[in-house]
Amino acid sequence: MSDEPEEVSVDTEEVQPVEEEEPIAPIVVETTEAPSEEEEEVKPGKKGKKELSAEEIAEQERLRKIIDAREIIDIDPVHDAIEYETTGKGKVMIGPPTLTRFEKARILGARALQLSLGAPPFISVPKDVATSLDLAYAELEKRVIPITIRRVLPNGDFQNIPIDLFD
Repeated sequence: MSDEPEEVSVDTEEVQPVEEEEPIAPIVVETTEAPSEEEEEVKPGKKGKKELSAEEIAEQERLRKIIDAREIIDIDPVHDAIEYETTGKGKVMIGPPTLTRFEKARILGARALQLSLGAPPFISVPKDVATSLDLAYAELEKRVIPITIRRVLPNGDFQNIPIDLFD
C-alpha cells in the first residue's frame, strides 16, 4: 500500500431541467339543437317513470287522506316505574334465576370491603380463609349476606330480589 491517495473519479451527468407541459383541458362542445321526440319522452332523472292513470292518482289521494287523518302523538305518556313483587310462582321475574357474574362480583367486592374495614363476619371464620375476599365468598355460598339485588328494566320497572331466593 502506498501513502499516495487514490484518485476517485466521479461520473456525473448533467441533468437538464424538464419543461413542464401545460395540462390539456377537455374540449366541450355545446349544441343548441332541439331535442328529438324520443329524448322528450325520457327525461334525465325520470327514467322508467310513466304518467299515472286517473285510478292510480285517485288511490294515492285516498291514501294521503288516510295518512293526514292519523293522530299525531307529540309527547309519550309518562311511565311510572312498577315494582315486581318477589312472591308467587315465578319469584325471579326479571333476568335469570341465578346470580349473574356481574352481580356476584359486585356483592363479593362490597362485602370484602366491609370485612376489611372491620365489619363482623356473619359466619364463623374457617381455617382456610386468608383474605376478606375469601370470607366474603364463603358467606355468599351460604347465602347469609343481607344484600338485595335490584334488577331494572329499560322502562324503569324493577324487582328487588334478596340473594337467598337465587339458586
